[in-house]
Amino acid sequence: MGRKVTLATCALNQWALDFEGNLNRILQSIQIAKERGARYRLGPELEICGYGCADHFYESDTILHSFQVLGKLLESPVTTDIICDVGMPVMHKNVRYNCRVIFLNKKILLIRPKMIMANSGNYRELRWFTPWSKIREVEDHFLPRTIQNLTGQDTVPFGNAILSTKDTCLGTEICEELWAPNSPHIDMGLDGVEIFTNSSGSHHELRKAHLRVDLVKSTTAKNGGIYLLSNLKGCDSDRLYFDGCAMISLNGDIVAQGSQFSLNDVEVLTATIDLEDVRSYRAQFSSRCISASKVTSFHRVKVDFPLTSFDDVYLPTCDPIQWRYHSPEEEISLGPACWLWDYLRRSKQSGFLLPLSGGVDSAATACIVFSMCRLVCQAVGAGNQEVQNDARRIVSDDTYTPRDPCEFCKRVLTTCYMASENSSQDTCSRAKQLAVQIGSYHLNLNIDGAVKCLIEIFHLVTGKVPQFRVHGGSSRENLALQNVQARIRMVLAYLFAQLSLWTRGLPGGLLVLGSANVDESLRGYLTKYDCSSADINPIGGISKTDLNSFIQYSIEIFQLTALRGILSAPPTAELEPLSNGQLSQNDEDDMGMTYVELSVYGKLRKIMKTGPYSMFCKLIHMWRRICSPRQVAEKVKYFFRMYSINRHKMTTLTPSYHAESYSPDDNRFDLRPFLYNTAWVWQFRCIDEQVSSLEEHREIHVFEELD
Repeated sequence: MGRKVTLATCALNQWALDFEGNLNRILQSIQIAKERGARYRLGPELEICGYGCADHFYESDTILHSFQVLGKLLESPVTTDIICDVGMPVMHKNVRYNCRVIFLNKKILLIRPKMIMANSGNYRELRWFTPWSKIREVEDHFLPRTIQNLTGQDTVPFGNAILSTKDTCLGTEICEELWAPNSPHIDMGLDGVEIFTNSSGSHHELRKAHLRVDLVKSTTAKNGGIYLLSNLKGCDSDRLYFDGCAMISLNGDIVAQGSQFSLNDVEVLTATIDLEDVRSYRAQFSSRCISASKVTSFHRVKVDFPLTSFDDVYLPTCDPIQWRYHSPEEEISLGPACWLWDYLRRSKQSGFLLPLSGGVDSAATACIVFSMCRLVCQAVGAGNQEVQNDARRIVSDDTYTPRDPCEFCKRVLTTCYMASENSSQDTCSRAKQLAVQIGSYHLNLNIDGAVKCLIEIFHLVTGKVPQFRVHGGSSRENLALQNVQARIRMVLAYLFAQLSLWTRGLPGGLLVLGSANVDESLRGYLTKYDCSSADINPIGGISKTDLNSFIQYSIEIFQLTALRGILSAPPTAELEPLSNGQLSQNDEDDMGMTYVELSVYGKLRKIMKTGPYSMFCKLIHMWRRICSPRQVAEKVKYFFRMYSINRHKMTTLTPSYHAESYSPDDNRFDLRPFLYNTAWVWQFRCIDEQVSSLEEHREIHVFEELD
């Protein structure tokens, strides 16, 4: 009698509305699963249409084309003799649901709608989908006629049911349902489900993988069973990078781990597991058995198909493994690099242009592009033909094979140092040294002529010539002169991005990369429409602290010695005149706060949901050893003044790789106003009153001790 099952779960790099490409990747994954002996294949959430369709989900075309793809899957010989579990939107009784469609041999077994929606942070599922609220209930779903003609079925079960094969029982969860406190797997497991499946659209965020793995392990540790997690990978269509991490767990252990960052569009993970291991594990816990004896049963869809075979005695099973986590520095090196590769190859552009200032932020961006080049060369070296074909299209050379990262970097990355009379020789030489070491095509140019032309136009119209503060000018003049330099750099970056390849006799154009970090965006320490305005920004969701660690990592792993000088130099915008040839401007002095403080403010504001008063109350304890309550109050009030004054800049923030949970991105993630009463009168008065009370209490306490 058979007792061992071979199961497959996938990580697929799907693309929103790319129905042709998505279909091919699904078929490829099913083919691989079958070749490895699997009789069940799980795919990621909404894999047929892509997760990031957003308001395209409103369009009937999206559902129409999804069913057309489903029809191609049903009639393909690749899908015979394997239970296929695919994700797509389905309209049931004029209500749109995010569904799993499970089929076998041209018959749809079950359409299972999602019951718990992701509707916070980056996710807005309730905007497009309705959660299925009828627990343990199933209805008849009338299939489109095109599908009826293929399956011979007029209706199929639709709702919260489980599959009962000849030898085991399977239950479905969809992404957020695993993260919810009332996860469906709890009752399903008590009702005899032995194999849990979860199709996810879960994005990368620094240090998040630990939580995802712990959730899966704890699910099967407490309830017993087999848990398969499938996930999207790659840049679906937006700021998110879906980071794979497909996995299979048994009784609290991980038995198969998929990659988190990879240029492979299709990854299939399989494991062979003994069902008796599940049964014996569960039977030993009497408390679980008592609970199971009382549970209300789910509707079972009977499937005349075994997942096991009779001759599996000698079939080896999978042993537990230790999950291999990436460090945050590795995550920064790999995640944004994969995101950049997807964006580059799908946008049909020929490379990137990066304004390279000689500072940490632009250097980190350059290192991420270099990491991308390393990944491309590694993938090609490992035989990935699709990556090689994409590389050839990008460089417009049908015979090219990327082997050396520096050589490939010279083809796809143009760096540009834009000097002014306020730039130091140190930053110029640091930028050039880094460009040489990573291999980028490097340009040096001077913006002074363009700046002087704009000032002359202003002078001709107004009769006035603004001056820097050190030359007797006002704060308004000083800021305006800084901003015009920053904005000229943005204009020049786009000019060179469009035409620099043309000057070299090469086809195509370049994507402009931004390099403003998440802390500077939070503070608003950037000029609106300056060189922070770009096509995409790979570090826009990463803190300065993490970027500094990443630079150190790049020194050690990539052997980029030029980064040592960049890391040790004080961060500066270089927009004010030099003093005896030396820098007179420092970012942290200009901001009035440190990068470390900014990270704290960002986490309290976004993650802890604190306003000015609550932030003050928390910080007087966090910083009690270094700041008095009055000093804390001044810091908090200054931050909120600067944050609210500059919040309007977030409406034009360059689309950035999402990596940090306190990202201030106004467009998707951080839905706060951009027009504030920047005086915060009521809030700041509450802080001041609390400071006075604390100081009075302290004085009384000191007096009593002296007395």
